[in-house]
Amino acid sequence: MTQYINEFFINFWTLTNDMAIYILIGVLIAGALKQIIPDDFISKHLGSNSFGSVIKSSLFGIPLPLCSCSVIPFATSLKKEGASSGSVLSFLISTPITGADSILATYGFFGWIFTIYRVITSLIIAIVAGVLQNLFGQVPDEKQEEYKSCCSDNCSSKEKRKFSIKKLFDYAIFDIFKDFAKPLFYGLILGAIITTFIPSNISDFLNENLFLTYLLILLFSMPIYICATASLPIAASLIASGLSGGAAFILLSAGPATNSVTMGVVLKTLGKRALIIYLSVIGIFSLIFGYMLDIFFPTLLEGQLIEHAEEFGLLEQASAVIMLSLMAYFLLLPLFKKEKGCEIE
Repeated sequence: MTQYINEFFINFWTLTNDMAIYILIGVLIAGALKQIIPDDFISKHLGSNSFGSVIKSSLFGIPLPLCSCSVIPFATSLKKEGASSGSVLSFLISTPITGADSILATYGFFGWIFTIYRVITSLIIAIVAGVLQNLFGQVPDEKQEEYKSCCSDNCSSKEKRKFSIKKLFDYAIFDIFKDFAKPLFYGLILGAIITTFIPSNISDFLNENLFLTYLLILLFSMPIYICATASLPIAASLIASGLSGGAAFILLSAGPATNSVTMGVVLKTLGKRALIIYLSVIGIFSLIFGYMLDIFFPTLLEGQLIEHAEEFGLLEQASAVIMLSLMAYFLLLPLFKKEKGCEIE
């Protein structure tokens, strides 16, 4: 038992070192983007039912650090401001799969080839879904005057904003990182458990029945909430345990893009046809791109985590300590607040 506990902590530390520096850099980039991009910039470009608006919404969504739940109010706001239903659907798909922090963390785990593959495929999935929605969704027209949002009213300041280092760090740490601190921590724990305890004969069986594995992972990924960054240690652990890269890709593609909450919002906001298009395109194309990865790059991710295990320098380890400290702070902060509240009462 002691051996398993030691292996668990080693695997947990390895996973953390693999991604920490890239997540920290990623959230800082996202904090900079928040200040550089005007509040109403995106909504101004997504109003028509054209192919161009779908491409724009997919491209705009890629670098934004929004997970599959935090993207919901943003996408709903776009819809209320007059964005086409296809643009909104594309945005709902491309944004949660990627993000500045997730892209860099993906590179940290799997290298540039897989990272580029993940970004391009998410873009394709988002565009296909958006185009199909504009062609076949047939959402009833809504009266624009009934909907108002901050971006379309006077609360959006037209004054040129000054770049602030303090605001950059505040947004990066207390908005972005705070949002995924808990699922990231759970993802690291689950990843370490998988790496430590999964029997090798199970991965052998799953690799011999790839299509069944694809379907199981797809069905597991779609209804649960798992953000793009937190899904990375789980995917890396599956690969380190012998599962195929294509199966891990399906988790990274379908998991962040869907969950039961987002499904309900799509149904309510865009209608039944939109929900069918949304789930069908994500499911079918995740399977196709996962299969293509296994066919054309069968050894791309083999031993990726193991190869990196002995290469961590001072910078990676310092980043891991910082990231774990931030996670501990945000996880323990609510407990201290509750305790303080009880004392006051």
